Amino acid sequence: MKKLISLILAMTFVLGAGISQAIAGGYGKQKVVYHVNYDTAKRQLGAMRNIKNHLNAVGDENVDLRVVMHGKGYTLLKRANTDMKFQAKVIDLKSRGVKMQICANTIKGKKINTKNDLFEVEQSDIVPSGVAELAHLQAKGYSYVKP
Repeated sequence: MKKLISLILAMTFVLGAGISQAIAGGYGKQKVVYHVNYDTAKRQLGAMRNIKNHLNAVGDENVDLRVVMHGKGYTLLKRANTDMKFQAKVIDLKSRGVKMQICANTIKGKKINTKNDLFEVEQSDIVPSGVAELAHLQAKGYSYVKP
């Protein structure tokens, strides 16, 4: 009987530790790139919700998370320029360490003025090519997510 009780206590401890680890970011360190190249507001909001949930599950300190936008995906930052709901979500994600990157080819091709048309885009946020950046990050070990 003592062996059974010891076994039950040990299993309870192991299961409890596993649950605690999962709750406390037991996923370990991650490098992830989210790909946004669509202009549907509902889908862009869903992507930002996915990113927030990802951060909540893994822990801000355990993930290097990038969002690469090209093509119609630039409209996420265009909407954030005038839409307070989008703006609040972008500010929240950036404050948690998410890097929002935008394609220089898209900026040039669509004649976008980054200072006036897009929300909080710095020169360091602009990558030469969105698709090349996605491939580069994947080669460096980033997991690819297309919400």
